[in-house]
Amino acid sequence: MSPHLLTAALDAAERGWHVFPLRPADKRPALHGEATCPLTGDCAGGHRKWEDRATTDPDRIHQAWADRPYNIGIATGPSGLVVVDLDMPKRNSSTGTPGGVTTFGALCERAGQAVPTTYRTRTASGGHHLYFTAPPGMRLANSAGRLGKLIDTRAHGGYVVAAGSFTATGRYTVTDPTPLAPLPEWLYALLTPRRPSRALTATPTAVNASRYASAALRAETAAVASAGEGVRNWTLTRAARALGRFIPSGDLSRSEVEEALNSAGLRAGLGERECRAVITSALNWSVAHNAVGRLA
Repeated sequence: MSPHLLTAALDAAERGWHVFPLRPADKRPALHGEATCPLTGDCAGGHRKWEDRATTDPDRIHQAWADRPYNIGIATGPSGLVVVDLDMPKRNSSTGTPGGVTTFGALCERAGQAVPTTYRTRTASGGHHLYFTAPPGMRLANSAGRLGKLIDTRAHGGYVVAAGSFTATGRYTVTDPTPLAPLPEWLYALLTPRRPSRALTATPTAVNASRYASAALRAETAAVASAGEGVRNWTLTRAARALGRFIPSGDLSRSEVEEALNSAGLRAGLGERECRAVITSALNWSVAHNAVGRLA
């Protein structure tokens, strides 16, 4: 038994995080698979996967870590976590390939947001894990590359290696013990699959727009109209910023963008005044930034 790893597992459980053993000095679960399940103990009623067997019970944790120096897995779904995994480029990657930390910083900048401050760990390979509390009542799945290259997320159906664990390449350590922040609304919007809305078949196509601008208008208004409560404002802001870049070029007029987005926002359940304020602010930002880009 490794007292250090046992203590780390108990510390994670005290936070309400459901833990389970990983193989010593490895990232793979130490629990048996379905094909070799003895159907006894925890599995007496049928095979239970690592996500089902992850626990916060101190007695079970003491028992699990009693014999071997197991690494610690945190089942993100049962723990109510969403963890953003910022990975490092592979050794055979081309020189200058940006890591997940750099890509995530650029993503935040494009969204007009600061890099979130929250509990953060450094992985054995030199990457980073940013821990967030999951939105109440929402069920997010894992993602790979949805936010950008070398950026994955772990939620329901996933797990991360906890601080205190180690592999041949290094140790997982806490780099920022800040209390967990809620998953930012704008990140949640990016991680939520866009659902097509039949109501948007009536969305007008801009008469003088290019085919690309017209497609963007339809796609962004569809995203706004189908946005759920809790992410509607951010979805509307993102859509307005995306469509605003077509205004300086003349592909779309400001009035038709405002009309289409306002209509979509009302269908999503936002109020008229709220829609107008969000659209105006986001379009002003986008037009200003894209006008500067064209002049440059």
